Amino acid sequence: MHTFFFYFFLSILPISSFGASLPTIELKIGKNVIKAEVASTPASQQLGLMYRKEMPEQQGMLFIFDQKAGHCFWMRNTLLPLSIAFIDDDGKIVNIEEMQPQTENNHCPLKAIRYALEMNAEWFNKRKIGQGRVVEGLPKP
Repeated sequence: MHTFFFYFFLSILPISSFGASLPTIELKIGKNVIKAEVASTPASQQLGLMYRKEMPEQQGMLFIFDQKAGHCFWMRNTLLPLSIAFIDDDGKIVNIEEMQPQTENNHCPLKAIRYALEMNAEWFNKRKIGQGRVVEGLPKP
């Protein structure tokens, strides 16, 4: 029941272009605390971090998908270089990819996932966070 209300709340929030007003969630990976904007609707997921010129170091964007699948990402109209962690239902990082701005290369998970977390480029690498680490604070599917 709690999950229903969380997704209902996310679905009724307004989305505007360029710096959408999205809900945020606090995530943890080890001692690292992240303030993540939540992209859970098709519109917010399509926009993602496009057109943004900067992002604070401990902030990112969490993508939450209704279905577990091989959700791939690209960087069209994204001005910032980003790192993306693909995350399974248990919160474990499946793989991490570095993405260059304004490219259309596909970046895909190694297996079906429900979550993806975008951070500034090299964010995970600088903190020695890799495959198998657990992201805490994810909403339950």
